[in-house]
Amino acid sequence: MTRTMLRTSTHRRTGPQRVPNPTALFWITKGVSTAMGEAVSDFSIHVLPPVVAVLCGFVLFVVALIVQLTRRRYTPWAYWTAVGMVGVFGTMAADVMHVALGVPYAVSTLFYAVVLACVFLLWWRLEGTLSVHKVDTFGREAFYWAAVVATFAMGTALGDLAAVGLGLGYLTSIVVFAVVILVPAMGYRFAHWNAVFSFWFAYVVTRPLGASIADWFGKTPAEGGLGAGEGWTSLALVVLMASLVVAMYVRAPGRRMPVVEP
Repeated sequence: MTRTMLRTSTHRRTGPQRVPNPTALFWITKGVSTAMGEAVSDFSIHVLPPVVAVLCGFVLFVVALIVQLTRRRYTPWAYWTAVGMVGVFGTMAADVMHVALGVPYAVSTLFYAVVLACVFLLWWRLEGTLSVHKVDTFGREAFYWAAVVATFAMGTALGDLAAVGLGLGYLTSIVVFAVVILVPAMGYRFAHWNAVFSFWFAYVVTRPLGASIADWFGKTPAEGGLGAGEGWTSLALVVLMASLVVAMYVRAPGRRMPVVEP
């Protein structure tokens, strides 16, 4: 009876939605944020001492997350600033495990997958739902961001495993992950897959896809990239992401965009 009462109460909306619904614009911005996080992270550790870069990334990540958690409803600039900083720090966290601690990409990918599974399990046990349409309390949002951080770290490790560990290179990795991300999209649309599973499946894969694109543009030809430079790539992606957030405000007073999961 207690569990039933818990599930019943946690399914009841207790406040306004604190995170965005997965629209087409959401997925485009999410993809850009993953690429931006990869590029900015790589650029920062080249212009700053690595330890300083990681500490700065962590501080900015914490500040952005605190700002987001103090919003009582979804606010685009706060939400996407937090996502961007998760992208930067999530990349650093995954890189530290490999570069500083010597953990193989396959092991770090598995580790973050287990962390993500534990977050989902605890979230479900305490809240009774994993739906992003029901993130309407501080507790649910805290679980949401824990899952987001884990997906970014796991996706980063997975992308590095494919491009470097398996020797696929960045361009081939882009093709592979572009195909993989179609799996939950097609499964949800045509095979009636569970919406929560499809969303988080796609959410994880956007990370290695975006990171591979950023690396392909930013890395030197000797490293398998186009040689545009990590600094220019970072700047272009920051401007693009800011433009997408502005577009959200421009579209808001008019018609609402259809929900697309994933």
